[in-house]
Amino acid sequence: MTSILRLLTDAIFVFSVIFIWLMIIYQFVLTIGGFRWRLRIFKEEKIPIDDRHLPSVSILIPARNEEKVISNILEKLRDLDYPQDKIEIIIINDGSLDKTKEVVERMAVVDERIKLISIPAEDSGRGKGAALNRGLMEASNEAIAVYDADNIPENDSLLKLCKALISDKRLAAATGKFRAYNKKRNLLTRLVNIESIAFQWIIQAGRWFFFKISFLPGTNYVIWKSILQEVKGWNEEALTEDSELTFRIYEKGYLVKFIPNSTTWEQEPENLTTWVRQRTRWARGNNYILSRYGKRLFRLRLKPIVIELLNFFYLYYFFIFAILFSDILFVLSLFKVVHIRVLGPYKELWALAFLLFLLEILIALSFEKEDSPASFATSILAYFIYTKLWIFIVLRSLVEEYFLKRKRIWMKTERFDMDKALKIR
Repeated sequence: MTSILRLLTDAIFVFSVIFIWLMIIYQFVLTIGGFRWRLRIFKEEKIPIDDRHLPSVSILIPARNEEKVISNILEKLRDLDYPQDKIEIIIINDGSLDKTKEVVERMAVVDERIKLISIPAEDSGRGKGAALNRGLMEASNEAIAVYDADNIPENDSLLKLCKALISDKRLAAATGKFRAYNKKRNLLTRLVNIESIAFQWIIQAGRWFFFKISFLPGTNYVIWKSILQEVKGWNEEALTEDSELTFRIYEKGYLVKFIPNSTTWEQEPENLTTWVRQRTRWARGNNYILSRYGKRLFRLRLKPIVIELLNFFYLYYFFIFAILFSDILFVLSLFKVVHIRVLGPYKELWALAFLLFLLEILIALSFEKEDSPASFATSILAYFIYTKLWIFIVLRSLVEEYFLKRKRIWMKTERFDMDKALKIR
C-alpha cells in the first residue's frame, strides 16, 4: 500500500509540474503577442477616419445604488470627445434604494441626452444582464456602448472604440482597457491593479494578436445594436454576462477587437470581503460558461473560440489544481511527510517559473509606465499571496456551484468613497 501511495504522489507531482509549465509557456507566448500588438495598435491609431462616418451611440449604464459614483461618470460622458448629436446616455435605475434616481434626474434637467429608465421594484435586482436588456429596448442609436457606473472614461475612449468598430466589417464589438483609479488606496488595490494590467496586456492583447480573440470585460466597449439583437441580447442567467455574450458573438462568426489605447478608470474592491464576493461571482460565471458550452465542445469545428474554451477548462480544472497539489506536496515535503523520488531540476524549474512570472508582469507594467520599485515589490507579493487567493476563489466557486448548488444571484460590487480615491490617484 505504501508503494502505491508513493507512486501516486510521484505521479501527481510530475503531472503538476507539466500542467503548470504548459500554462507558463502559453502565458509567455501571449506576452510576446501583447508586446507586438502594442506596437501595431498605435500605428493603426494614426489612420485617419472622417468623423462624419462615426456611428450614433446609445451609452447604457446599469445603476443599482450608485449614488456615490453616478454623478462623476455622467459629468465625464457629457464632455466626451465625440459628436454631441450622436450620443444618448441611458441610465437604467435597477431598484436603487439610495438617491441614484434623484441625482440622475437633476443632471437630466441640464442635458436632454441623459435618459432615466426605472425598473419597477418587483422586476429589479435580477442582475446586470437584465438591466442592460431593459436599456437596449429603449436605445435608439445604431451602436451600443456600455460603461459601469463607477467609471471615469477618458475623453477619447469612445471615439477610439467607434473608429475601430467601423474600420473592420468583421467586428461585432470593440473593447478598450480599464484601469484602477483607487490603485494606491491599500495593498489589495495595488495587487488588483497589477492583475488588471497583466490580464489586459498579456491575455487580452496576446489573444487578439495571435487568435483574433478578445473578451468583453463588462465596461468600456461598443457593439453594433443589430448584432446584439441578432444574438438576443445579454444572457440574464449568466453571472459574467460579458464573457457569455462574447462566446455567442464568436459562434455567429463575428470578432471582438481589443483597443488598449481606449481607457476608462474604474473603482476596484478596497477590502478582502468585497474582493472575494466579486471574484467568486466571476468564477461561478465562468463555471456556467463551461457547463453551457462545454457540452457542445466536441461538436464544434476547431476554431479560435473553441481553443479559448479549452483554455477555460485547462485553467479552472487543471492549472489551478496543479498549483494546489504542488503547494501541498511542497509543504508536506518540508515537514518530511512525503518524499518526492522523481529526479529532476525542480528547484531550478521553480526559480525559472518565478522569474518568468516577474518578467511578464514587469513588461506589462512598463506599458503603463508603472515599472517602479514599489510595483516590483508588489509583483513579488502577487506571486506569493495574490495567486494563492485565486486558488481559494476557484475552490469556493466549485463548491457553491456543484456541491452546495447555490442559486446564481448577481451581487453588485460595493462602492467606496470616490473623492478620497481620486485625490490619491
